[in-house]
Amino acid sequence: MEDKYNVSSMGLTYDFIHNAAVANTDIKLSDNEDSQSNVEKSSIKAIIKHSGEITGYELSNGERITKERGVELAKDGAISGVSVSTSRKGEEYLRA
Repeated sequence: MEDKYNVSSMGLTYDFIHNAAVANTDIKLSDNEDSQSNVEKSSIKAIIKHSGEITGYELSNGERITKERGVELAKDGAISGVSVSTSRKGEEYLRA
C-alpha cells in the first residue's frame, strides 16, 4: 500500500511517498517555481579535499557544496560540464 502526501511551505513543495509493503519513505523536494529555466547553470570552479579525498566542490557562483549535493545537482542538470559516474565501490561521483 502506498500513501502520498504533499505539503507546501515557503515556496517549496514536499512530496512524501510511503510504501508500507517495503517500509520505505521517499521524500522529494521541488520548488514551486521552475527555477532551472530562470537560473543560469553553475560550473565547478574548485575541488575541496580533506586528507587527499574529494569532499566537496566550489561552484562558479561561490557556493561550496558537498560531494553528495554536487551529484544531486548534476543529476538535475544544474551543473554544466559534468556527468555522474559510479565507482567500482558503487559510489556516485562527478566526472568532467
